[in-house]
Amino acid sequence: MNIIKTFLAVCGLAISSMAFTGTAAAQEAPDVLVKRISEEVVEAVKGDKDIRAGNQKRILDLVESKILPHVDFQRMTSLAAGRYWREATPEQQKQLTNEFRDLLVYTYSGAIAQVRDQKLEFRPLRADPADTEVEVRSQVMQPRGGDPIQISYRLAKSPNGWKIFDVNVLGAWLVETYKGNFASEISKGGIDGLIKTLAERNKRLAASAAKGGKAS
Repeated sequence: MNIIKTFLAVCGLAISSMAFTGTAAAQEAPDVLVKRISEEVVEAVKGDKDIRAGNQKRILDLVESKILPHVDFQRMTSLAAGRYWREATPEQQKQLTNEFRDLLVYTYSGAIAQVRDQKLEFRPLRADPADTEVEVRSQVMQPRGGDPIQISYRLAKSPNGWKIFDVNVLGAWLVETYKGNFASEISKGGIDGLIKTLAERNKRLAASAAKGGKAS
């Protein structure tokens, strides 16, 4: 599993929620939130044999209902698009955000099926109570004694609680990973070209998911 798939597998652990209100989320410290929902999702995966078997529909349902509410995809997309984001129309921004969101969902949802007995350890949160952006640091301990995977989460405080807008796995931030790819596509075909490229890839991934295959 490459570094990005590793990120999404762990991201699936750490940002999924097992149903709690927005008010409750807003009252929780970001590190407490990430830790609590991580543990709940591990239990959810353990208890669903279809997810462990790679059932794409079950995994996509989990991602759609539990993960997405806790990710700020618009901010994530704007950061990945960089200066080009300001040049895009509101409609282009909306389309690009939707396609990027679907790309992450379709491409890496299968990684959640690989969750087994990993354990997460969290470092003390270094933040002031007044901070509206924080970084939560953790490491994933492998069940068979492999090297720990260092994971950091960037979260921003919103009216609906803390939202994740970037994740770092082994020194690589997700936004930076995609920033170069976005810039390359935009230089060839503009914002619309990037949207088209993402949409075409999403169609292929959606077809694979519908057939029950593992997205890649």
